[in-house]
Amino acid sequence: MALIEVKNITKAFGDLVVLRDFSVTFNQGGVTVILGPSGTGKSTLLRCINGLEAINSGDILVDGLSVKEKKNLKHIRIKCGMVFQQTVLFPHLDVLENLVMSPIKILGKPRAQAVEQAEELLNKVGLISKLHSKHNELSGGEQQRIAIARAMMMDPEALLLDEITSALDPEMSVEVLKIIEKLASDGVVMLIVTHEIPFAQRIADRILFLENGSIVADSPKDKFFSEIKDENPRIARFIKNIHH
Repeated sequence: MALIEVKNITKAFGDLVVLRDFSVTFNQGGVTVILGPSGTGKSTLLRCINGLEAINSGDILVDGLSVKEKKNLKHIRIKCGMVFQQTVLFPHLDVLENLVMSPIKILGKPRAQAVEQAEELLNKVGLISKLHSKHNELSGGEQQRIAIARAMMMDPEALLLDEITSALDPEMSVEVLKIIEKLASDGVVMLIVTHEIPFAQRIADRILFLENGSIVADSPKDKFFSEIKDENPRIARFIKNIHH
């Protein structure tokens, strides 16, 4: 069974149809990078998978459970951790408490186990020294790395990453991208919306290219950046424009 099945969904905001009769499947394992021009439904797709946006028609199954059933959303959001463009760390809590709160309250993990896991993840993202720092004592890149660690605290099977480097300067972006590469090598399933073409070329197993709410291309990374790019003038133009 596929981890995530998107079945003929339509998502509209008023008269604006963002995703149109849209279907795609994400299996266990691998990194899918979602590319395409702004406003074409990339971020909306992630939000629909996580149940943050209600779909107008069709269905999305995560681990066999429909996102249309409210009773399923807790399980779905545990299965699919999400990290946003803007981090949302609780400012009144230090880094450790930001990480351990949800596993303790939602998963029922013993505090000692949650603290141990938090320390392991902060080591992995290179920020164990920030264990007791507050939100306003962290750089943008540090906040994003901690947001990724916080998502991983819920032991998700997939991470949905929405333009997580777009608000960062290039140096901070490199810090975050290194963490994503490390998690990918650990086997975490990831769906990544990004405009970072060099990053997509490094990390993706699969590329989805969206335009006007539909999939224009769905292929292995190597094929996308060789054959498909050369065969499809629209994709070639997009990649060229992003690089300039």
